[in-house]
Amino acid sequence: MELLINLNEGTQFAIQIIIVLICLFYGAKKGGIALGLLGGIGILILVFVFHIKPGKPAIDVMLTILAVVVASATLQASGGLDVMLQIAERILRRNPKFLTILAPFITCFLTILCGTGHVVYTIMPIIYDIAIKNNIRPERPMAAASISSQMGIIASPVSVAVVSLTALLLNSNHKLAGFDGYINLLQITIPSTLFGVLCIGIFSWFRGKDLDKDEKFQNKLKNEEFKNYVYGNTKTLLNEKLSKDNWLAMWIFLGAIICVALLGIFDFLRPNWGQIIKNNIPQFDSLGNPKIDILSMVSVIQMFMLLAGSLIIIFTKTEAKKIASNEIFKSGMIAMVAVFGISWMADTMFAIHTPMMKEMLGNIVKDYPYTYAIMLLLISKFVNSQAAAISAFVPLALNIGVEPGIIIAFAAACYGYYILPTYPSDLATIQFDRSGTTHIGKFVINHSFIIPGLLGVFSSCVAGYLIALSAGYI
Repeated sequence: MELLINLNEGTQFAIQIIIVLICLFYGAKKGGIALGLLGGIGILILVFVFHIKPGKPAIDVMLTILAVVVASATLQASGGLDVMLQIAERILRRNPKFLTILAPFITCFLTILCGTGHVVYTIMPIIYDIAIKNNIRPERPMAAASISSQMGIIASPVSVAVVSLTALLLNSNHKLAGFDGYINLLQITIPSTLFGVLCIGIFSWFRGKDLDKDEKFQNKLKNEEFKNYVYGNTKTLLNEKLSKDNWLAMWIFLGAIICVALLGIFDFLRPNWGQIIKNNIPQFDSLGNPKIDILSMVSVIQMFMLLAGSLIIIFTKTEAKKIASNEIFKSGMIAMVAVFGISWMADTMFAIHTPMMKEMLGNIVKDYPYTYAIMLLLISKFVNSQAAAISAFVPLALNIGVEPGIIIAFAAACYGYYILPTYPSDLATIQFDRSGTTHIGKFVINHSFIIPGLLGVFSSCVAGYLIALSAGYI
């Protein structure tokens, strides 16, 4: 160990990066909760072998994930999510010709409302059924819908990624003039995300062969068993009569989101405890404005999500034991463990090497701002989480001199885990498409999600840059 400690900083950093990447790759390969657990091995090596002082895990991010996931899982257990899905299905079935455009917008809006992309699992069989019954190549709307559901995270007022990015920007030493936080960020990310979703829909409209012209598919249909498998088992919520409790649960949840948005827009509605004073000295920000000790939006989201879950339990007949057993809760807990292990490991390693990395990368990122987006995109793929990618990389980016305006403009680049088809929503989409048109290619990288993902993120970043430019952030 003494030998490693005595190596120069550059060599130590290279060895540590290799260790971190091994943990990430192996964790991603094992899937699920393993990604977060492997972070524990990484930080143990950094602390006990390299004698690096442990950093801090992203506690606020983890607690926000917990609050949002519990509220969303309670919504699902109460049947409130079925109300949203039934409304979405009505829209889609009334306009089957425009399924490829509408489906990605529907899944994106569901994510924006719920703060998690895992709501896509329940509507994907419906999208498939509408596509196959209307002779639409299922790959077109399904791949687009899967990608768009994850793109909605950075545009959601209750997502951990949005809250984390806002907190990091507001706590940065380099303040951005005219940027007050939460709502200002959403003013960039919502329109840029919707533009990206539109681009995905337009591209997907024309991708692949129509089913009646796809020789491979038509040959498979000659097998009666395959034909029954492809066209059978209609999935629909339209025939289900949803109770008043289901509707009440949905309105409680939406009401909580509206309250969060209003508190974000009108910060005077949030309790404050006057100007911050340290060592008897009033504190001011870099723009000369007094620093006010005001209730943070992180706390607001946590409180109102817990409130929403509580009210659903109190005023509906929801069984509490069902909350912890549904898909949203399980996926959310996996995300929380991933953020715990990865953010702690990343903060431990990067904090000590920030001066060196600033010297190495600072000028490159300043001269070529798009390199920030590329690095964030790749880190997102490693950690399979937008919130974790932001927690791991944005503090480093701010410390090495990346302009806050660039970080806001390229916020959409935190979604890169479509690059390899390993994310649960993408894998589930492949399984839901019984026609086999949504697929993983022979070379793995040539799968159904890669082009919609790259196109959506790129177009969102371009739109985000232009909006941030017009807002004076760049």
